[in-house]
Order: sequence, then structure tokens, then C-alpha cells
Amino acid sequence: MDLHTLKIFQSVAKMGSISQAARELQYAQSNITMKIKQLESNLQTTLFYRHNRGTALTDKGSMLLTYTEKIFDLIEETKNMMNDDQTPRGPLIIGSMETTAAVRLPVLFSKYHKDFPEVDLTLKTGSTEQNIQAVLQNELDGAFVAGPINHPDLIQKEVFEEELMLITDTVHPPISSIKDIQTRTLLVFHAGCAYREKFELWLKQEKMIPNKIMEFGTIDGIIGCVAAGLGISMLPQSVVSKQVQDGIIRQHSIPNGKVRTVFIYRKDKYVPASLVKFINMLSEEEGLINKIEG
Repeated sequence: MDLHTLKIFQSVAKMGSISQAARELQYAQSNITMKIKQLESNLQTTLFYRHNRGTALTDKGSMLLTYTEKIFDLIEETKNMMNDDQTPRGPLIIGSMETTAAVRLPVLFSKYHKDFPEVDLTLKTGSTEQNIQAVLQNELDGAFVAGPINHPDLIQKEVFEEELMLITDTVHPPISSIKDIQTRTLLVFHAGCAYREKFELWLKQEKMIPNKIMEFGTIDGIIGCVAAGLGISMLPQSVVSKQVQDGIIRQHSIPNGKVRTVFIYRKDKYVPASLVKFINMLSEEEGLINKIEG
């Protein structure tokens, strides 16, 4: 079993077809078939089920794919370590919740880009659940998520604390009890959003079922529809403070509305200089990401 054969196996597993893997690798289909048969013979197990539409991994095949990806990740990590002269450069992909990216990160990213111009800094937004999985799968170098996070493969660094608020249109009366929102439509981010989960857990604990739930992909979409009277939402106070001050929406405090935002990265992965500098900046420049409250 060599790396070349594992690369062929990985391609077939991901493409779900020997013919598609052959096109991707620019090999003859017969060569791909032969390599897979040799691998199965060497390991004395069946790695794929063959069917009319292509191939599907067996349980043993799925296990081998997991180890194969770890092997290639380790090889790539070794190359990066050998080539790293501790000068921050190259790609750095950071994930973030939509709300954090909109309010907390612009000043921080601007300073980082100014201090380390050779780093190709990329920001990708997604839910807390999406960001955690992307870090674990090495698709992100690190991510800002709602904490705390308890995972054996992740290191977390607390960055700041948010205060969640209920937001409504400006004509909505004060909310003194959760019962006041019983018949309201809830405007939330897609599943996997930590703020949505906290909102829904709160309602469940109070044995309440919302009249309707509408999902949105952007902060502006939620705030705009709340302002128009379509429904009610829960967002960090830092995100909605300007709209509240401008009289566009109204905010309402809630009990136990505090939520921590943490920065996560893999524990078992070599940390390049670009990420080290980014993590250090989080500690040295806490005032930057909290500037919105200043």
C-alpha cells in the first residue's frame, strides 16, 4: 500500500465512480480498477460496493478513507512545518459567525492585514456548527464560534462576551414576560446557529411553541424584516445597537442573555506563524474587537 494507491482510492471514494476518478486523475479506467482490486487484495477486505451508478464505500472503506485523509493531512502539515521560517505568509483561512464578522472583526482584520501583508487572509462565515466541523476537517485554520466548546481535538480561547437581546419593531410594547411573544413569528438564522439554539431552548424550557419560524441567511435580512413588523428575533446587542439608536427597531433585555464568543483551532495540528500571530493579536488587541462598545 503506497501513497499513489491511496490517492487513487481517495479519489474514487470522493467521486463515487471509477470512471469519474479516472477522468480527474487522467488515468485509464482499467488502471484505476486494477489498483483498487490490488488494494482490496492486500488489505483482504472489500472497500467498495459496485452498483449501476458507480461505487459506494463499505464500512471498512469508510474507515480507510478516514485514515487516508489523516495521512495526507499529516504529509501536508509536515511540508508546511519544514517550509515555515516563522515569517507570517501564505494563506490563512478564518471562519466566523455572521454576527461576529459584521461587527467585531473589521478593525482586527484591518490591523492584521496591515501588520502582515504577505498573509493571504480569507474570512468565511457560517454557523457555529459549520465552523466547528470546518476546523476539524482542516478546511479552516481557526474560527470564531459561540462557546464554550468541549472537544478533545480543539483548543478554545475566549475572546469576548455578547449580551443577547430580543428585537422587535418600534411599536411593539415592552416585553416583560416570554408570554408576550407567544404568537409572534420568530426570525432566525439557519439551523446550527448558536443564538437560534439558545432562543429555541429558552422557549422549550417555558413550554412555548412559536407561531411560525422563518429562516434567513443575513443579519440585514433579519433586522429589516423585524423593523417591518414581520416578527421578532434574538441577536447580540453589539449587532443591533446602531439600529436601536436610530429608532429602526426596539430591543428588550432577556434573563441569562450572556453568551461567550471563543476562537477555536486544532490541538493536534502544527500552528503556522500566520496563525500564531493572529492568536497573539487576539490577546494583545482585545480593545480592537471590543471597539464597538467604546
